[in-house]
Order: sequence, then structure tokens, then C-alpha cells
Amino acid sequence: MEYSFSTQVFALAGLCQAVKLVQDVARNTEHDKSALAIMLNSVAVVNANDSIEVYGNSASNLRTGLQLLVDQLGEKPQKDMELTRYIVGVLALERRLNKSSANLAKLGNKLQRLEQQLQHFSITDDTMLASLADTYSECISSLGGRIQIYGQPELLKQAAVQHKLRALLLAAIRSAVLWRQAGGSRLNFLFKRRKLVAQAKQMLAQLPPSSL
Repeated sequence: MEYSFSTQVFALAGLCQAVKLVQDVARNTEHDKSALAIMLNSVAVVNANDSIEVYGNSASNLRTGLQLLVDQLGEKPQKDMELTRYIVGVLALERRLNKSSANLAKLGNKLQRLEQQLQHFSITDDTMLASLADTYSECISSLGGRIQIYGQPELLKQAAVQHKLRALLLAAIRSAVLWRQAGGSRLNFLFKRRKLVAQAKQMLAQLPPSSL
């Protein structure tokens, strides 16, 4: 895959979209099932020819994430600080993962098994959600620095919700990996923030109108 600055923007948008879904799932029984499938499927796309293939081969699939990127990094005065904490936490976990050859190898083996499972189950099937959650626990949570999720206590106690949240955090890690591979770093947030926002705005302007 050839990486470009647009890859960084897509990756950040994917990260924002994944953690936004974490927020939604932790608070509501109803959430965007289509967006959930898109983000979870990104985990299984390991050898993409183009960065947008990771997200279903359509920039429209990242509309929410692109807008969140603009809101979080742009001039909007009110930021979602919970969302920011999730993003920072995911990027920190990805850095730990990148330094652990053992966990990277374990993750690679898990993703190979995931490809086999997808021949029999859809990505949002309970079996797949449990498998993705297990992958996150074994390969990511074991690194330390776990992310504290805020939401409705009665929802957070449910095993099915916990599986979905961990699966989404794994999807967020997938986007963080793509961000790093495309040259993303802390310095980008400091010195290229305006460029990231401008690129995201341009991508949003080029998207077809959303259908209601």
C-alpha cells in the first residue's frame, strides 16, 4: 500500500468513528449497525491495496469520523473531552503494541483465524464479537494501560456489550496502526493540525449528500 497524507486523515477519521461508537454502545441499546459493521470489518482488512479499502472502499463510510476529526482538531470551542481521552488512550496502547513483538505475533495469528471465521459468520455475529473481544483482551489489554469506558452501568455489566466495546476498541487500534504506518505521530497533532482539518473538510465537501 502506498501511504499519503490522505491516509493519515482516513486513519484518524476511522479512529474517531470507532471511539464514537464506543460511546454510543456504552450508553444506548440502539446504535448505527452499519457503522458498527464497517469499523469491525476494518480489523480483518490486513493487506489492502489502498487505505480506503480498510473502510469498505468508500470515503462516505467515514463521514462521521471525518466530521469528528474536524470538530476535535478544528476551531470549534467545545470539544468532546471523553472522546479525546479515548483517542489518546488508543494511540498510547498502539505504541505499546508496536514495541511488543510477542503481542504483534499473537495478534497476527488471531487475525488469520478471524479470516477463517468470517467464512462462516458475519462480523457482527455474537460469535465474532466474542472472538474480537478475546483478541483485544489477549493482545492489547495485556499490555497494560487499559481504557476506562464511561456509560450506563446496567449496560456495561452485560457480557454482550462488553464484547462489542472491546471489539470496537480493537477496530480503533486498527486505525491507530494505519495512522502510524502512514507517518502519523504526536508531532503531526502539534504542527499539522490545521492541515489535517483542512484535508478532512475537503474530503467531506467531496462526499455525496447523505440519504436519510
